Amino acid sequence: MGEETITVGEISRGDEEGTPVELPVVDVLTGRSFVTGKSGSGKSNTASVICEKMLDKGFGILIVDIDGEYYGLKEEYEILHVGGDEECDLQVTEEHAGKIAELALEQNVPIILDVSSFLDESEARALLTEVTKHLFAKEKKVKQPFLMLVEEIHEYIPEGGGVDECGRMLIKVSKRGRKHGLGIVGISQRPADVKKDFITQCDWLVWHRLTWNNDTKVVGRILGNEYADHIEEMDDGECFLMTDWAEDIRVVQFERKKTFDAGATPGLDDFERPELKSVSGDLVEELEEISETQERRENRIEELERELKQKDERIRDLERQLKEAQDLKKMADRFSRAMMEQVTGRPLSAAPGRQSELDEVAGPVRRDPELEAELEAIRNGEKERESSPVPVAGSDDGDEAETKEDDETTTVSNEADTDGESPVEAESRTEAETKTESSTDADTTSETSDWGTDTGAQSFGFGGIDRVTGTDTGGTGDDDSLTVSDVANGSAREPTASPALSGGERLVDRLRSELDALDDMAVEMLRAYRAHGPMTPQEAHEAAGGSGDRTGAYSMNRQLRERGFVAHASRGRHEYALPSLVAEETVDPFNPDQPVDGTEHALLVQAVESSFVEGVDAPETVDATAEVAADGGTESSD
Repeated sequence: MGEETITVGEISRGDEEGTPVELPVVDVLTGRSFVTGKSGSGKSNTASVICEKMLDKGFGILIVDIDGEYYGLKEEYEILHVGGDEECDLQVTEEHAGKIAELALEQNVPIILDVSSFLDESEARALLTEVTKHLFAKEKKVKQPFLMLVEEIHEYIPEGGGVDECGRMLIKVSKRGRKHGLGIVGISQRPADVKKDFITQCDWLVWHRLTWNNDTKVVGRILGNEYADHIEEMDDGECFLMTDWAEDIRVVQFERKKTFDAGATPGLDDFERPELKSVSGDLVEELEEISETQERRENRIEELERELKQKDERIRDLERQLKEAQDLKKMADRFSRAMMEQVTGRPLSAAPGRQSELDEVAGPVRRDPELEAELEAIRNGEKERESSPVPVAGSDDGDEAETKEDDETTTVSNEADTDGESPVEAESRTEAETKTESSTDADTTSETSDWGTDTGAQSFGFGGIDRVTGTDTGGTGDDDSLTVSDVANGSAREPTASPALSGGERLVDRLRSELDALDDMAVEMLRAYRAHGPMTPQEAHEAAGGSGDRTGAYSMNRQLRERGFVAHASRGRHEYALPSLVAEETVDPFNPDQPVDGTEHALLVQAVESSFVEGVDAPETVDATAEVAADGGTESSD
């Protein structure tokens, strides 16, 4: 393999003009290189030509794409495109770093690591750092020639600023990677901003046109002043090529890349994006398993955090009750002492050993150490997510938890109030507790009475408690409030002018307004999702009468996804989500575990769909649900 070469262009000036220029493959794969030039000078084309030549020969590469310019390689090559958004073949995090390095080195899979698709730059840097670490570690064992190409390298190893962990790993690869077979190509349009230790260690360098004075000075220091004087005159794609294996510095015109130029500056002429090759499903199956494991871990963390929050709230509530009991106890002590002093006519001293202050009896309420330990283990990846059933109203688990909390409250109260107190004090304490419990019961009844006594008021077709806001809409449906049919037929008043609208009617009115605001093509795509089931945005775009263009399809699909009308299914496909959206919006805020009435849900979905689906009529009313609720029954649908 040492004698194998790739042809990248031809000499463009001098006596050898027209002579092909070849680069030894092993030096390109395992060496250190720097490609530079101002925007539009041809440096990205040069990098793409190098990638195409390596891919033609079946060698592995990993491209760190900081501007999202290299996906055009998928026009000709089966290359895995991973990053931070849904336009990549797979969305990845630093949890996937080890598997990415394994696919690249052990299975020889070419990879584009698209860090431009991350909204959070720290996530992108963390992923690149971990991938570089795993590549370096694995290369020490497999020792397979492999090339790592990094765009805008000055952002990771700047000349003037500090270097973080990501930059230190890239410098480590440039200094020690060659002995293990790991090469690196750094690309930048500002050589003056790149750490000079990196540039001076490179085996081969490509200098395209530069015009800034600071950049031309770098050319003069490394190549000589005569080259610095001519670097501004270079044509597009033309460069000075300096290599360790050739004595002369040659003026070379690089070839044009074969694949789609995704980094070209947009012009006035329309262009059609080419058909891109897709990678096989088996290739990303293990990466998807990592994503699913990470999602389960994150869900478990969220669940544990919710439990901790609930326990913290319970602790605060107990502390509040304890403080109130302490205050009442002090008042009772002072009152009984004053009464006894009045009767006896002399001041009283405290009884021996008496603890009159409640806070001296009851110790501090502690957090749950087992729950906090499990949360910390999940966060550190030491424990996987376990299924944890959530108790619902009326279940044995819920009753047991409630009884346990009541027992805890009673124990604290008894311990605090019975230690060494006299009959007079005990009587005072009993009266204080009775007042506290009565106040608590009154608060509880005030908060829950609307939902506990009037089942019919929960319907969306008439007045009562609004499930969306939790407020009393007033009345029982016998007034002149608009029905779902009124809203669906466009006769609803403005929400600000119609406080009598029920929750369901306001929901229908809002969703239909959001549908009206969509582009026509987005609405057609929504019909396609409803009719055909899960599909990719391009497929939905074509089914809606569009061209299937990826950019246009995702633009329209984003409108639907942001409003909740469609949801991600799997492997780039989306599905119709209006019924799920209506179900989420109509959950009882005071009883979120209670399923939404099936008939009522179907009527609301039908009312919204009647605005954009032919053949679906708006329902006349939801009185049927009201009748069922009034009779105390339950009506549901499959």
